[in-house]
Amino acid sequence: MIELAVVENSERLRKPKWLKVKLPTGENYRNVRQIVDDHKLHTICESGNCPNMGECWGEGTATFMILGNVCTRSCSFCAVATGRPTELDLEEPERVADAIRLMKVKHAVITSVNRDELADRGAFVWNKTVVEIKKQSPTTTIETLIPDVKANWDALITMISPGQEVVSHNMESVKRLYRLVRPQAKYERSLEQINRTKQFGKRTKSGVMLGLGETQDEVYAIMDDLVENGCDVLTLGQYLQPTRMHLEVKEFVTPEMFEHYKEIGLKKGFKYVESGPLVRSSYHAERHVF
Repeated sequence: MIELAVVENSERLRKPKWLKVKLPTGENYRNVRQIVDDHKLHTICESGNCPNMGECWGEGTATFMILGNVCTRSCSFCAVATGRPTELDLEEPERVADAIRLMKVKHAVITSVNRDELADRGAFVWNKTVVEIKKQSPTTTIETLIPDVKANWDALITMISPGQEVVSHNMESVKRLYRLVRPQAKYERSLEQINRTKQFGKRTKSGVMLGLGETQDEVYAIMDDLVENGCDVLTLGQYLQPTRMHLEVKEFVTPEMFEHYKEIGLKKGFKYVESGPLVRSSYHAERHVF
């Protein structure tokens, strides 16, 4: 068994050197910033405190978050605001598509908050967004990182049917920690959602955070569950605590361990594994269209 880099102390763990990132700068970053602001759009890059925002925006790409920036879930790891959303912007799909066209994006990633108060979980807006992007930028490939539909399988079909190349749904953590990490979700239900997406004929993808106290065997087990349910692409990244109100980091997993998990994942049958301390769901997402 490969050892994890665990620092035991009575206070919070200090970030190791491999988690340091550069501050966002550069002309491309400013251009993306301007387009996002002008179109009054939300990005998970900002709402999720993504450590790769400077790199991705500097390359002219961003992950757009539709259906507002208030989530009906209260996941204990997530920096997105929790509450009851007050907006349903039916013109948002056109603005997202226009921004992607202006940015000349070759591969677009779209995600959303959970909208459990909506009967269709926001599926209509999801569908319309993909349709509009394909209309304005027909050569742009799309990944949709969709939320848990709570077994509303009609909503799932509406979300995944308009023509995106990749459909992602994040498991986030291992089975034992699910009630702690995703208290309003169910491990088996998320696996079924991935399975149904695969059966529909889509390329499937999921992401898992490490450093929350999971064991190596538990990581191997979730890999097996995902492969069994038709998941094509896996992303593994280090969990980072957004605020003191969120779950604490239990360990900082070494880059060497992430590389080990990548090798194991590929042997287990994933077509692609993106694994590293700073990896997030949409990091290098263009590589996952095959």
